[in-house]
Amino acid sequence: MHVLVLPKWYPGRNDPQLGDFVRKQMLATSAVLNGRNDRLSVVFAVPIPGLEQLGIQELKTGDGAWELHCYYRPSSSRLLPVRKLVNLWRYWKAARNGIRRVIRERGNPDLVHVHILVRPALLAWWFQQWHGTPFILSEQSSEYLDGTWDGKSAWFKAINYFLFRRAAAITAVSTHLGDGMRQRGLCSTFDVVPNTVPGTDRPLPPAGPSTSFMMVADLVDRIKNVSGVLRALRTGREAGLDLRLEVIGDGPDMSALRSTAMDLGLNGNVRWLGRISNAEVLDHMAGTGTVIVNSNVETFSVVTGEALAMGKPVIATRCGGPQGFITPENGVLVDPGDDRALAAAMIARAKEEHPYEAAAIRHTVNERFSPAAVGASFVDIYQRVLGHG
Repeated sequence: MHVLVLPKWYPGRNDPQLGDFVRKQMLATSAVLNGRNDRLSVVFAVPIPGLEQLGIQELKTGDGAWELHCYYRPSSSRLLPVRKLVNLWRYWKAARNGIRRVIRERGNPDLVHVHILVRPALLAWWFQQWHGTPFILSEQSSEYLDGTWDGKSAWFKAINYFLFRRAAAITAVSTHLGDGMRQRGLCSTFDVVPNTVPGTDRPLPPAGPSTSFMMVADLVDRIKNVSGVLRALRTGREAGLDLRLEVIGDGPDMSALRSTAMDLGLNGNVRWLGRISNAEVLDHMAGTGTVIVNSNVETFSVVTGEALAMGKPVIATRCGGPQGFITPENGVLVDPGDDRALAAAMIARAKEEHPYEAAAIRHTVNERFSPAAVGASFVDIYQRVLGHG
């Protein structure tokens, strides 16, 4: 079996964190396939502003994967229609050249696995028309839950319906996300394949200070609501507690959030660590007391799983993904946007009103989130689609 993977999101020169959860899924799947003498090849086409050439390919073969990054220079036209058409053509050309290299060096794929609409799915459909190769579609995007998809144009939705209905199988990272897609008429059935949860192979770290909190997020405040955590942190400090917060991540709202922290008088109480590798995230997580996920919407929440794998309690919102993880023995759930409830949970945690035991917290991350389980789930779907099962 040879599976060609076409992701919209994937870590690369453009952003080392973009779609890291997709890559972990594919590394897990590649490991299962390699054990069966099968193959998985990734082609990731992405624009890089200022690229010295129109098309550059970088092959990465570490971690047991075969990953071809196809970079292209985006259009600089001020006319939006022209810019979109040029970028679509350059994406198409870069990705198609990557697929040709896969066929040349790895052989024809039996199946195409698309992660996230729209361009990769259009490419997979085109490949299906020319070669008869089926494709499956995996979704992780929160746009089916937060109203973004509902506000798209009729033309965009028509393309989505067209591509969904031509996929041989559809997977969602959580039941919550799959139900959102089904409610919009995009699919009638779907398989749930969760993200992998790293960290369970690490030694359990000691409990961190109860007054120490951490967030790991892309700094897009309308989604992650980092500002709500800052406000809750100030409430806790006004209650006489020396609460501290570390924020890992970067994004368009970094400057605004740092200004908010200054306005709230939190200058010395918040550390902004920026983007760091996943291994470094886990290293920092080992020293914290509690991890906070204050999102307005999450399709899965890898951060919640990582924290639990490290034995850390989590304060999370009922935003979709965390409900699949959080229980009374490993954390607390609050409603999205409820600063008062969040502050109360942080204060209770700082006062250690509820004892948590690290080994019991890790145990709640059950085997279905392990790389082996996730990889096996995708391989089962591949076999079913190809009639090997």
